[in-house]
Amino acid sequence: MAAAGFEIDEGGPDLTLRLTGDWTATQLGRISQELDRRLEQRCVGAVDLSHMGRFDTAGALALVKASNCVLPKSAWAERPEAGRIYAMVEKLERESAAPPPRAPGWVRGFAKVGRGVQDIAAETTLSLAFLGRLITASGSALKHPGRIRWPAWVSQTERAGLDALPIVAVTSFFIGAVVAFIGADLLSQFGFDVFAVELIAISVLREFAVVITAVLLAGRSASSFAAEVGSMKMNQEIDAMRVMGVDPFQALVIPRLAALLVMLPLLTFVAMITGLLGGLLVAWSQLSLGPAFFIQRMVDIQDIGNHLFVGLSKAPVFAIVVAGIGCRQGMAVAGDVDSLGRRVTAAVVQAIFAIILLDALFAMTFLELGI
Repeated sequence: MAAAGFEIDEGGPDLTLRLTGDWTATQLGRISQELDRRLEQRCVGAVDLSHMGRFDTAGALALVKASNCVLPKSAWAERPEAGRIYAMVEKLERESAAPPPRAPGWVRGFAKVGRGVQDIAAETTLSLAFLGRLITASGSALKHPGRIRWPAWVSQTERAGLDALPIVAVTSFFIGAVVAFIGADLLSQFGFDVFAVELIAISVLREFAVVITAVLLAGRSASSFAAEVGSMKMNQEIDAMRVMGVDPFQALVIPRLAALLVMLPLLTFVAMITGLLGGLLVAWSQLSLGPAFFIQRMVDIQDIGNHLFVGLSKAPVFAIVVAGIGCRQGMAVAGDVDSLGRRVTAAVVQAIFAIILLDALFAMTFLELGI
């Protein structure tokens, strides 16, 4: 096997190209670029193949692109099989359509923004359609309680709620401890150590407990719902349920929604207790505020019941958002694994974004109401 090479003879009436070595994909190397530079799209009148070895479509393509005209059939008299390969490649190259012109960068940028807006509008439309079907299915379940699938509901309650209890409790404990550390360090500089109790209690009861619990369930349960429902959609099990007369919303969505509606407020209450416990231990160790003083000070906080109500009132809304987005993305899975992965990721991202957005709206609403 010899590397491809060539010589150009311009002495005669026509330009003669002498090919040497193997003109194959493995032996061409950079010789095709050198051939383009030397020929400069000039027409080749004759080809000397006496020293050429093997020849394949890669070599033929190099000759076609370098020359400005079609080599005559007589040029391939010594190697008719190479001539047939060249003729086939030349015909395909001549008949193939030219690539479409590439749009300017600013056009592609506006097009990308337009496609993004279109995707957002389509996603919003499909989400509203899902919400309508969900409301209809929920009304049907309330109207006919006998149709509720209690075993599925109990199973989802255990998996989405009870199994999440340890991680919610531990995370909330450390969140309360961190808030207490920050409060102790800040307030002690001004001699207001006792107000650390108010800081811990109000922040945990109003915001941190419910938000942390919802975010954890968004990453845990929303992704699980999207993966479970999406795998059934991908395997056409949902289509089979419709054929058998089973409503997928009643069988798959309603039990998951009901499970989170029940368990998220309970998990939020547990998060409040563990968050306050973490803050109490830090206040006891850093500020020497004993448990009895901490509890008494917390009970004496004005409108402490309102803060507790604000935190718990957000939980059902967050539960609907987490369960709805998870099941919505699962129902939108196509027939491939790539779609399943994208929908699971979208379920987690959208659920967390919706939780933060709704929490901001709740904060502004309660602020205006003076609660």
